[in-house]
Amino acid sequence: MDAVTEGISIDREIAIAASPETVWELLWELLTNEDEAITWMGQSATFDLRPGGMYRVEVIPGNTARGEFVEIDPPHRLVYTWGWEPGSQSSVEAASSTIEFELTPDGDGTLLRFRHANLPSEEAAASHGHGWDHYLGRLAVAAAGGDTGTDPWVEGPMS
Repeated sequence: MDAVTEGISIDREIAIAASPETVWELLWELLTNEDEAITWMGQSATFDLRPGGMYRVEVIPGNTARGEFVEIDPPHRLVYTWGWEPGSQSSVEAASSTIEFELTPDGDGTLLRFRHANLPSEEAAASHGHGWDHYLGRLAVAAAGGDTGTDPWVEGPMS
């Protein structure tokens, strides 16, 4: 019998000064409206927001993330697969890892629990953790009604 390995996960929790419904509406808008999506992450995006539907974002020039939606449970949980198309600068293959957003009420706001699971190495986890810290911060600003502006990573190095 083959052993099943789960890989490495990164977990984040952030408090957002908005209700779970408001945060969900923002996530929904970011994943259904391609123009809105690129205000949060990337320079082009294509989505088919249904279980089995495609997730595809050219995050920075030459690096395109691709996966498919697995679970959509408004306003509580969103799960999709994630990885990078060939030619991208990552060892995480397209649709080989899993992204989970879980939203729970927290007083007047929301606790967003984020998990990126099944990463193949500590190096991949560190790189993706750095990226998600950037994008989750932008999400929290947008959910609280702020303007994130253009993603600076599209124009220059990710630092």
